[in-house]
Amino acid sequence: RQMTSDTFTANPLKTASSSEAAAAASSLKIQRSRRRRMLTRLGCLIGLVVLFAALYQFAFVNPKFFSYAMSIRLPRLIVLLTAGTAISAAAIIFQTIIRNNIVTPCLLGMNSLYLLIHTGVVFFLGSGSEFATNPVYAFAVDIIVMGTAASFIYYSIFQKTGGNVLYVLLIGTVLTTFFSSMQNSLTRIMDPNEYDALLNSLVASFTNVNAACIIPGIVLLALLAWWLRRDLSILDVISLGREQAISLGVDYETTLRRLMVGVALCIAVATALVGPLSFLGLITANVARQMFTTYRHTYLIAGASLVGMLVLAAGQFIVEHVMVYSVPVSVFVTIGGGIYFLYLILTQKGPSPFAPY
Repeated sequence: RQMTSDTFTANPLKTASSSEAAAAASSLKIQRSRRRRMLTRLGCLIGLVVLFAALYQFAFVNPKFFSYAMSIRLPRLIVLLTAGTAISAAAIIFQTIIRNNIVTPCLLGMNSLYLLIHTGVVFFLGSGSEFATNPVYAFAVDIIVMGTAASFIYYSIFQKTGGNVLYVLLIGTVLTTFFSSMQNSLTRIMDPNEYDALLNSLVASFTNVNAACIIPGIVLLALLAWWLRRDLSILDVISLGREQAISLGVDYETTLRRLMVGVALCIAVATALVGPLSFLGLITANVARQMFTTYRHTYLIAGASLVGMLVLAAGQFIVEHVMVYSVPVSVFVTIGGGIYFLYLILTQKGPSPFAPY
């Protein structure tokens, strides 16, 4: 009887351990399947980017003018891939900081500041000045002014508000309105001929890319990524929230302050290269979050960057070979982004999309 009793008391333990092992094996299998599925989607995106990049680079090229066509198309391709990566990665990081998926880095005011800078240069110095006609000088002015404004405004404001990202977002929205109002005031009293010369620089375009600005822009983005390498590695922890991140040993306010400045600088460099693309970050970030349902920012940033490259490469191909330069790619991005923004709001389930999650 004692042996029988011991046998029956030991069986539940064996059953529990075997069930735990089965659950662990099942969980590991699910994780491997999910990882394989995300890698497959990344591979598909890479294939599509390579396809449209090749189409844009080599389609409809006259063999007699092949070298000339490559000298024009290659800088454009590099710039659109660089801008797509920078804006998309900044959008993912910005949404993680704000803890809201329906926000875009254009709320920081860099796009409006870019318009104000170019309008101010033409208004005060004239459309024939070196800072208006020389792309290298214009790029340098954009980087210096926007970089200084982003570093000073958002670093100091983030510190004074005690790391409150909603206050920073509100201040960014106010600055956007302020810069836009000043730009509109200057254009109203500007000479019509000067305004006509200004219009081309206010719209994002890849047709007038200056090759001399490409390498400095890529170098600045690489230095920015190296400066933020430690902060980027803990984005998965940051997404858990302030209390959880602090309990895990993260210097939350300092990390968010650096990331906010980094996002503003990243948008500043991309905007200085190609001009304002307001809704691109919103599109790419949310498409990536729908394709890669994970908290790992390695997949999210990579996926958003590939989606950004794909959107710009396919859009520029359509602009040049279907629309024949009648409409810039920024118009497609703005219209598509506005429609997609309404779609995100109308299909949002649960709490308001503007409430922090």
